Order: sequence, then structure tokens, then C-alpha cells
Amino acid sequence: MKSLDFFVAGEPKGQPRPRAFARGGKARVYDPGTAEGWKGRIALAAREYLPPTPIDTAAGIHMRFLMPRPRGHFGKRGLLPSAPEHPLGKPDLDNLAKAVLDTLVAIGFLRDDCLVRRLSVCKYYAEGASGCHVRLVW
Repeated sequence: MKSLDFFVAGEPKGQPRPRAFARGGKARVYDPGTAEGWKGRIALAAREYLPPTPIDTAAGIHMRFLMPRPRGHFGKRGLLPSAPEHPLGKPDLDNLAKAVLDTLVAIGFLRDDCLVRRLSVCKYYAEGASGCHVRLVW
């Protein structure tokens, strides 16, 4: 069994949903591209560990997202007592994970994300740098 760990620094972004619009009586679909910077950071962090051929076997992935705290959580004396302990708002966990998985497939780390048989995803407020710890086991 092989495993590897890496950290992606930056503010995690979720994979956006495709958007649709109609023009001239025809429907068009596009990707808003709001996560492209984040996905680029994932690619840079993962490329260092890129296997010679894409992983083509069952894999497990654990993702630990560290979200930056909003300014409203702080007062003159530091963190407010009323500040929530956990990030419960956007982005959704499934969209955060999808951005990482799509990037790992796009750069040739995984043959397909259907090979992921175990997925563990969590998000916390960052104590220091925001980003994502990724652990793959195959």
C-alpha cells in the first residue's frame, strides 16, 4: 500500500456549478471559472508527487480544509466569544472535494475519480495558514 501527503496553501474554493443561459433561442452552458486560481494551486502542489502513470487502482483520499476566519469573528481583543467554532457556510464540502478530485484527474494523478472508494472530507477554521491537507492511499 502506498500513500502520500501534501498541503495546498491558499483559500479553498468549491467547484462551481455549470451555468446556463439562452441567447437567440439556443441554450448555452458554461463554467463560471471562479475556482480556477484554487485549482491551479492544487495542481502545483500535487505535481511534485505526480506518479509516472496515473493511479489506476482503488484509492482512499482524506481532505482537511482549513478555512480563513471572516473579519467579523474578531474584535479589539482577538477572537470574539460569539464566533462560531466551525465553518458551516459556503463553500459546501462536496464542492470543495470535487475541485480537488477534478484537478487530480486533470493533471494525470488519478485515471478517474470513480477509483476513489473511500473519501473523507472535513473543514475547520485555520489557526494559521488556510489551505487543504490531502492524503492519498492506494
